[in-house]
Amino acid sequence: MKNALLIATACLLGLLSTTGASLPYPILPPLFAGVETAGAANGLTSFLNLPPKLLFAIALMVNPIGLLIGTAVLGSLSDRFGRRPLLLWTAAGAAVGHVLTAWALAMGSYPLFLLARFGTGLLEGQGAIVRAMLADRLEGPVRNHALSWLNGSFTLGWLFGPLLAGLTIAFGITVPFYIAAGALLLGTALVAISLKREPSAHGPGWWAVAREKHAFNLLRHDGLRMLFVVQLAYTCGVTAFYEFYPLWLVEVGRYDTRAISLVNVGMCALMSFTAVFAGRQNRDDPLRRAAFLAVAVALAIASLGTGQLWIGLAGIMLFGLPHACYNAVIQVWAADRFGGHGQGAVMGLLSTTFCLANILMAAAGAVLTLFDTRLVLVAGAMLTAWAAMRMRAWSRAPALQ
Repeated sequence: MKNALLIATACLLGLLSTTGASLPYPILPPLFAGVETAGAANGLTSFLNLPPKLLFAIALMVNPIGLLIGTAVLGSLSDRFGRRPLLLWTAAGAAVGHVLTAWALAMGSYPLFLLARFGTGLLEGQGAIVRAMLADRLEGPVRNHALSWLNGSFTLGWLFGPLLAGLTIAFGITVPFYIAAGALLLGTALVAISLKREPSAHGPGWWAVAREKHAFNLLRHDGLRMLFVVQLAYTCGVTAFYEFYPLWLVEVGRYDTRAISLVNVGMCALMSFTAVFAGRQNRDDPLRRAAFLAVAVALAIASLGTGQLWIGLAGIMLFGLPHACYNAVIQVWAADRFGGHGQGAVMGLLSTTFCLANILMAAAGAVLTLFDTRLVLVAGAMLTAWAAMRMRAWSRAPALQ
């Protein structure tokens, strides 16, 4: 019963955090791309008379920048000060961030929108804390399944967020963000009820811990440095896909917010279902298995490069199958192999690579989408394929492990 409550709390937090983070993905592409076709500019999409696609890419970039900082330090801070207080503060703060996002959209203020998305991302780095909480308190097959279920909850949030946007956008562009804020406040209350208070921390302050114990300190170790490089290349492809397949749907299929959310529902439903079973024990070498799954992910992303709507839709739907399995394999392997460095820091490093990849691919997309959106998707597929080759080579070099 105790483990069940712990896992349920972790999965709920994962669901709520990614639900809010994923809300803008079906809302922003029609908003910014529609300016070019319909000529309906406002303060949000005509800021400083910059190209709408450039503003769109910057809007995508700021949230991951906040996530990058948050995931790099929040996991280590929770190692020092405890999981419960960090989860309470970050969940409540992210709720405030969604309210500010709604105000920015209502006022048509692009600077406030960027500030709100940055702050929300900074506090949504709590994913590293939740993963570390499970890695700390669970062992063996239970931990494997729990981390897999948590991944499924994060994925379900990417399904539920766009679905929420599609179903409520008719009531106003701000409504989805107010709902997300309310859900996070509910999650904050549940954390306060379900997690026990932890002993008061004594020792260095939060700034000293953030400066000296952040996840990037782990890069001094050869194995973790290799993991970071490979994971960064893999997630560059994944984030290129997440960030720009909605824009690809707008350009190729003329999809609106509701249509994009329905496509996302299909992809994430399949991914969430897969994640439930992805944590099963397997005798295959984890790195070799991860390499095979990364190849499948690369092929799914590359399908959008054809520019054919139905081929791309098939790739979008099938993407979730190998990606869910890959996440389960690599996170469990990293927890087992490098847990001695602190589960909060290790899980923070994995989350940090995803955030850094978001920033890099959003920056690349700011340039490449001015020519053709397919360019950034194909570049992402190539990076993921390279990661697969490096993992395959790593599995054959025991000295590196």
